This record gives sequence, C-alpha cells and structure tokens, in this order.
Amino acid sequence: MLRIASGNIMYITADGNYSSIMQSNGEGKYVVQQLGTIERMIGHQLRETGENFIRIGKSLIINKQYIYYINISKQQLVLSNGHSNQNQLAASKEALRQLKEIIDKSIV
Repeated sequence: MLRIASGNIMYITADGNYSSIMQSNGEGKYVVQQLGTIERMIGHQLRETGENFIRIGKSLIINKQYIYYINISKQQLVLSNGHSNQNQLAASKEALRQLKEIIDKSIV
C-alpha cells in the first residue's frame, strides 16, 4: 500500500504492468499497477481533485497544477514545482495539442 497526497503527485508514467509516480519533491515511487488502473483509481477515489489529473497518450498522466511549459513543435512538456524540481517529458504532438486545448478551456 502506498499513500501519497494527490497534490504531491507531478506525473505518473507507464512501464508495462508497472507505473512510476514522480512527486513534487523529486522522489519517485514504483508501483505494481498499470496506468489504466491508476487512472480509474484517481477518478473513483479523488473525485473533484481527480480533475487535476490528465491522461496524455498511452503512457503518461500529469497533474495539470504543475504544467510549466508546453512546446508542441518540439514535443516537449515541462512540469515544475515552482522551486527546484523541474521535469522535462516527451509526448506526441497530438497529445500536447489536446492538452493545450484542455488547459485553454479551463482558463476561460
């Protein structure tokens, strides 16, 4: 069993039947859960807070509170805790376009 405050999760990546959870303090945890299972758990257990998490492509769930920079042409997404921890992730152009649309809609 692993308990992490949802606000401390920056992103979750898939690795076959396992997933890696990266926290805002830079600490990573490896769990024996597929990303789809974690996605369902987030929706079921976190309810409103779960809306902060967005699935990007097949292998990534991000916490939109940590989005710092999106560069669609370079297929680059940067998440930051606003202090010392910054993570650069790769995603497809289409996934980043969809993410940008979601962010733009939530700002309006």
